[in-house]
Amino acid sequence: ITFSKGDTMLSRKPEEEIYDKVVDLTEYAKRQRWWNRLFGKNCGPVAEKYSVGTQIAIGGLSGWCVGYLFQKVGKVAATSVGGGLLLLQIANNTGYIQVDWKRVEKDVNKAKKQLKKGTNQVGPELNTFVEKSTQFVKQNIVITSGFIGGFLLGLAS
Repeated sequence: ITFSKGDTMLSRKPEEEIYDKVVDLTEYAKRQRWWNRLFGKNCGPVAEKYSVGTQIAIGGLSGWCVGYLFQKVGKVAATSVGGGLLLLQIANNTGYIQVDWKRVEKDVNKAKKQLKKGTNQVGPELNTFVEKSTQFVKQNIVITSGFIGGFLLGLAS
């Protein structure tokens, strides 16, 4: 769009009309076969409400908060578990407690066998949770990628 001194009307150049015909990339991608196979035909209910920048900002900020909290809670949990194991080992070495290691080994082997037997039978509620989660990720790919990036930054900070 050009203005000249004294003009009150807008005049358009032919090159600028070409830019009006540029295809929206999200619509173009949704029409592609690979996009539909990867994300499904109904991807993006959030994408229709907010711009890509807003989605990335919301996902990134929420991901950073969750990652930061995860990091802090993880440190406290690791310290608690490690400190507890250290205290148990000190108590064992000083004679305050006696551990029957044969019984511990037998119980661990028994638990291993039960876990191996149970891994073949995944509950139906887990399958539905996984299906719902993948459907959510496919429908909200932009906000999910922002969340993952923010989560990793939150863990690093």
